[in-house]
Amino acid sequence: MLSFFKDVADWLVYGLVGLSSQSRVGQALSFFLEDTAKIYFLLIVMIYLIALVRISLPVERVRGYLAGKHRLVGYVLGSVFGAITPFCSCSSIPVFLGFISAGIPVGMTMAFLLTSPLINEIAVVLLLSLVGWKITLLYVLIGLGVGIAGGMFLDAIKAERLLQGFARKVYDDGQHAHVAAGEKKRFTMQERHEFAKRELAEVFGRIWIWVIVGVGVGAALHGFVPDTWFEAHLGAGQWWSVPVATVIGIPLYSNATAIIPVMESLIVKGLPLGTTLAFCMSTVAASFPEFVMLKQVMQWRLLAIVFLMLLIAFTIVGWLLNAMY
Repeated sequence: MLSFFKDVADWLVYGLVGLSSQSRVGQALSFFLEDTAKIYFLLIVMIYLIALVRISLPVERVRGYLAGKHRLVGYVLGSVFGAITPFCSCSSIPVFLGFISAGIPVGMTMAFLLTSPLINEIAVVLLLSLVGWKITLLYVLIGLGVGIAGGMFLDAIKAERLLQGFARKVYDDGQHAHVAAGEKKRFTMQERHEFAKRELAEVFGRIWIWVIVGVGVGAALHGFVPDTWFEAHLGAGQWWSVPVATVIGIPLYSNATAIIPVMESLIVKGLPLGTTLAFCMSTVAASFPEFVMLKQVMQWRLLAIVFLMLLIAFTIVGWLLNAMY
């Protein structure tokens, strides 16, 4: 389904406009049109559907289950749910809003948000064919571990204090919702539809412009930074190459599926496995476009904490893999 957007973008840029598919301008413009349209589509669908779920299901029961003694289970479930859902980092944000509106602790929600862009079934299949089952399993465990550990840490520092005003209000409302199951109002389909439309208009209205800004930056770098640059500057395996690769990946934007061919290309060209994986994980899970959009629901301090947490985690992973392989 989502390949439709690539086909349309390629037709517009290479067919209608007439730019060459080998030109940097053409590649950047095609990337921009494809990802902007794809993210808008996913945002609209997910915001609307999650709003329908929120008004229809007894989310207070979900919150109750994930709270207290089941908190560790909640981190694991959030991370696993992130791994099995086919969302990129930007399209995971509506789900994040849906979770906090249910009053689910921020750490458990972040476990989902951190894991979701890193792992999906297509990426796992592609990795198996590229690097074998051992490294693929290690990649999956790392992705789950980053989500679980990150969620636990953010709950420990009470990260809900660092949400933006409207997001904190949504979270507090969910925390204090104690509606008895027998007293829960039954909404008609029209009422549910109207609620979902209001939610869609409010959330989409806050972030649509940041999609353009974030994807625009990613598209520019996608089209104008040659692959040979990485081999030339980071291929010798020095200790500092891993954190540098992680930082370089932040301004870029991709999803787990699209980054696998890039990973293959970098490995074939001689970039060490740990350096390659650190770069790719940073591109997928800590991209600038994602952070631009997360700024709409998180304060700068929380963004900085998440950024440093991911930077440290990916760097350590890169060093370990370079030492092992």
